[in-house]
Amino acid sequence: MKAWIAFWNIMRKDMRAYYLKPPNISWGLIFPLAWTGMFFIRSGSGAGDILNLLPGLAAVSVLFGTTSLLAVTVTFEKRGRSFERLLLAPIPLELLMLAKTTGAILFGAANALVPVVLAAFLADLSRVNWAVLVPAVTLIAVSSAFLGLFIAVSVNEVFEAQTFSNFFRFPMLFLCGLFFPVAQLPEWLRPVSYALPLTYGADLLHASVRQAGQMPPLLDFGVLAAFCIVLFGVSLRNVKKRWIM
Repeated sequence: MKAWIAFWNIMRKDMRAYYLKPPNISWGLIFPLAWTGMFFIRSGSGAGDILNLLPGLAAVSVLFGTTSLLAVTVTFEKRGRSFERLLLAPIPLELLMLAKTTGAILFGAANALVPVVLAAFLADLSRVNWAVLVPAVTLIAVSSAFLGLFIAVSVNEVFEAQTFSNFFRFPMLFLCGLFFPVAQLPEWLRPVSYALPLTYGADLLHASVRQAGQMPPLLDFGVLAAFCIVLFGVSLRNVKKRWIM
């Protein structure tokens, strides 16, 4: 019980202290909102165009929201050496890292509501398969948060974390089938697409919104879950290697 109380307090402290920092506001809130507005305005009032854009915009909102948060929370605490003190807390390391990422997961999943709410005013969402959409957004948020954790424990400064994050984020925007199918990419780029977690998340979003998934949903969910496990495991290994062992 004490471990879970510590989990709650760590998550609440991060949400209160870091979530409205300038990097989070710019990359986690303003950037996805600007992308959403830009593409919806460009699409005009055509419901078909909006539904085509919605999966990509929801994925972008989740990706940038989660990774931006972890870049701030962990790197700020590492610079102030409070991260080292936090590692001395009498709770399992796995639970501690989950406490550092759960707030980002919730924030990223909430970010996905921005394009969904805007789309609800412009298009008919009655055919959306919410039973696929909700767990898909959740898994995208989890995998993105663990990617952000991996980046944050690998650098020392916030600007380094943001730069390193963009090294992953921007290629994923164009290689993961968010705005055009992976099949339209050159053949030599397709293996790179299938090595990125967002490819499978984007496929689930396309399947739930447009009934246009290219792979079986169970395969998408399975691969996304595997990415979550691997990214979390690698992040724990880096923490143990740099601060504990």
